[in-house]
Amino acid sequence: MRAWKIHTPGPVHSRPLQLVEVPTPQPGPEEIRIAVSTCGVCRTDLHITEGDLPVHQPHVTPGHEVVGRVDARGKNAERFAIDERVGVPWLRYTCGTCRYCSRGDENLCPSARFTGWDADGGYADYTIAHEQYVYSIPDTFNDEDAAVLLCAGIIGYRALMRTNLPAGGRLGLYGFGGSAHLAAQVAIHQGATVHVMTRQPHARGLALSLGAASAQEVDAPPPEPLDAAIIFAPIGSIIPTALEALDAGGTLVLSGIHMTATPPLDYQHHLFNEKNIRSVTANTRADGEAFLRLAAEIPLQVTTSARRFEDALQALDDLKHGRFDGAAVLHLE
Repeated sequence: MRAWKIHTPGPVHSRPLQLVEVPTPQPGPEEIRIAVSTCGVCRTDLHITEGDLPVHQPHVTPGHEVVGRVDARGKNAERFAIDERVGVPWLRYTCGTCRYCSRGDENLCPSARFTGWDADGGYADYTIAHEQYVYSIPDTFNDEDAAVLLCAGIIGYRALMRTNLPAGGRLGLYGFGGSAHLAAQVAIHQGATVHVMTRQPHARGLALSLGAASAQEVDAPPPEPLDAAIIFAPIGSIIPTALEALDAGGTLVLSGIHMTATPPLDYQHHLFNEKNIRSVTANTRADGEAFLRLAAEIPLQVTTSARRFEDALQALDDLKHGRFDGAAVLHLE
């Protein structure tokens, strides 16, 4: 089968990914093999490919927003039928017994493993996953749109939940790509007023078309104080700006798995008046189930940029430079 492999992590322009032929994997106990239809191109894929995140598995195949159909089942794998449509997300395995798993915080499990980082992901014709970490896909969404929900959507949802945004609250979003454009719709559906700060003019236009109350440059102040804000862009220098935009008692959530260096913060200016900073680390399976139900109920409008499987490197480069709205999705069929 075909698979993209990270040869040596480095800048996308150095072509760290190579398209190769490898044996088709076989599912083990409680695992299923998925014939991949689509795979989203996530910023985490970019961080892994370029080496912003440490290598967990050498020559790994990226991709953790995978939609396809069950092609084979290992021993005792009975949750999904052959040819059933499923989605493979970022969270791949947790121990189920540590203190974090026991209290419902499996996303913090020290033994957690992740698709496309610890094991091969969806930039390939086939991928393997444990059936208990795979989602059913709502019929509301086609394969292209569904792929984006599996990480961009779920992580944006968890970030939104961690803001503790009050009913009818004022929410600021910094950066407006694949994750933010979905979180914005959820927040608006729940009654929030959303203000978007992003450097891309076309992204500001998308934000307004989806119902944002305002959209401005990333370093511009929103038109009113914010009850909460989420930083989606992996840029630490935005943190002081976002904190300044918060009202007293406001919460800033950092949603990325990687962020550039944070500049010094002034306690009186940035943190006093009980302002809070919270981070997001992966998600639980319960987050994913709740979000997919809500996404289908709204239903969310997913903005995508369809790409050929052979163009994975170009898709990552376009993501890096903000050349498209929403999220890119690789098509394997």
